[in-house]
Amino acid sequence: MRVIFVALCVAILCCGCKTAKTSIYPLQGDDFVIAFGSCNKQDEENVLWDDVLLNKPSVWIWGGDNIYSDTDDFRQMRKDYEEQRYQDGYKAIVKSMDVIGTWDDHDYGLGDGGVDWEMKEKAQELFLNFMNVPKYDPRRKQEGVYSSKTYKTKAGDVKVILLDTRYFRSPLTKNLGDSGKRYMPNPAGVGTILGNKQWQWLTNELTNSTAAFNIIVSSIQVLSNKHGFEAWGNFPSEVEKLFKLIKTSNAKRVILLSGDRHISEFSEINISDLAYPIIDFTSSGLTHTYEAYSGEENPYRVGEVVKVKSFGLLKLNMKNYHVKMEMRGDGNKVLNQLEQGY
Repeated sequence: MRVIFVALCVAILCCGCKTAKTSIYPLQGDDFVIAFGSCNKQDEENVLWDDVLLNKPSVWIWGGDNIYSDTDDFRQMRKDYEEQRYQDGYKAIVKSMDVIGTWDDHDYGLGDGGVDWEMKEKAQELFLNFMNVPKYDPRRKQEGVYSSKTYKTKAGDVKVILLDTRYFRSPLTKNLGDSGKRYMPNPAGVGTILGNKQWQWLTNELTNSTAAFNIIVSSIQVLSNKHGFEAWGNFPSEVEKLFKLIKTSNAKRVILLSGDRHISEFSEINISDLAYPIIDFTSSGLTHTYEAYSGEENPYRVGEVVKVKSFGLLKLNMKNYHVKMEMRGDGNKVLNQLEQGY
């Protein structure tokens, strides 16, 4: 009887090990495919969901402004999220791929909102509910929605790091001049975007990463810094801190994704002592864009700006460490693309 009991215990333990097995995500050939986008009004038709599905990505990343709900009314924001959740096109996305993301100001509840927003705790609860985050997840107890997820493939790992550029962000400096720009950079060393705790977390995430690619998602642009709207450029010291961290962490193949602007563009910068350029791939927006766009300064821009509805697509080649980045529009049309080898 004792032998039978021991054998039964071993069998149970083995079954438990099987259920805890880490998922291996599929490749398309040698490519791990990620789609992402931002600026999505829940009360307007999203004509791009079927195009996203055609590319069969393993992951969809929300880049912020996943709904537009500038309100301090908890019930209204919950209603806005539910309107988005139950759209047929989006339901197909959730069924077909992993969905992760961060927020920006309009799903935070306050246009250009930051650390002082009084509803941020309640807004975080609703965001996590929309993202189907389990009740036991650490994000349910932490301040801010930042998180990371590592996708394992047969050829290596891809790590996605989702930043929260709202919960801790210091007040912006308004531009009182007549340049037409809304904000101007804070003095050096004044203010923060991520806050101390999130900076510590990000340092650990990058320093300890063994992934072949590290994708950092920021709801606001990191490189483009001359347009006078929200951007990392309003906090110059934070930009320097991020670049220094990327270099010293030795994390492999860091790529930046951003949204917010209602235009899509590629920006690129070479950092000293880093073997590859840092690319900021901005994809915005999904349901509406800055159709009246006629140009703005961006010293880091590569190629042309796209001002029609689009989503971003990344094809990460896990064999040759090559990345193909595409802006795709309605009809799955390629509107712009950029390739980078590492």
